[in-house]
Amino acid sequence: MNAHKPLEGKTAIVTGAGTGIGKAIAVAFSEAGAQVVLAGRSRETLDPVAAAIGGKAVLCNVTRIEDVENLFGEALELSGRIDVLVNNAGQSGPIAPIADVDLDAWRECFEVNVLGVVNCLKVAAQIMTQQRSGSIINMSSLMGLTGYPMRSAYSASKFAIIGLTEAVAREVGPANVRVNALCPGAVNGELMERVIARRAAAEGRSAEEIIKSNYTDVAALRRWVEPEEVAATALFLASDASSSITGDRMKVDCGRF
Repeated sequence: MNAHKPLEGKTAIVTGAGTGIGKAIAVAFSEAGAQVVLAGRSRETLDPVAAAIGGKAVLCNVTRIEDVENLFGEALELSGRIDVLVNNAGQSGPIAPIADVDLDAWRECFEVNVLGVVNCLKVAAQIMTQQRSGSIINMSSLMGLTGYPMRSAYSASKFAIIGLTEAVAREVGPANVRVNALCPGAVNGELMERVIARRAAAEGRSAEEIIKSNYTDVAALRRWVEPEEVAATALFLASDASSSITGDRMKVDCGRF
């Protein structure tokens, strides 16, 4: 393994790659030598990232198995194999107490965050077990380890990702395929800003109060996680440096315990 280019010669798929954590991972993987296939639902966000890193952008709604099969087909055209999959596509879901939650929004969150991952796992497992190698990284969350009020849909979906990770890791492990979960805490960026704004409206508190009491002041490092820090951990799990790690859940949360 080239220490400076740990993914040299490898092909990686990153879903939800147009913004935030997904964008940071796509950039980090490209810098590490990978051919990166960026998946998402918007050309407006995908294409500039793909152009900047020399990657391949593919429109994909992960809840549609036909879209996912097309995504993997496009990736296979690059090198005939897929070495890394990052299941990052997802949504934040409704922010409301369970008594008042919009059930359609609840179901939509679960469909994107769980069924979308299942679709990608299904196709990736077929390919990676046949080639007898691969690393899959599923994006869970700190909320996949501890339930949070007002976030039942998101929290339940991310708990489900932990279960999927452990189950599939045992299934594909004999074929030398690894499956791990990343559990970021509060990550700086536009998505978190939108979540805080919605929480402020739902809870009748200021954004500043919510940030301090729920995110930064409860972290040992007293700060946000940056997308690039999550990307660095994803790179470790994608590379041979983590060759004996599978079925794990790794926190990147500035010390929220």
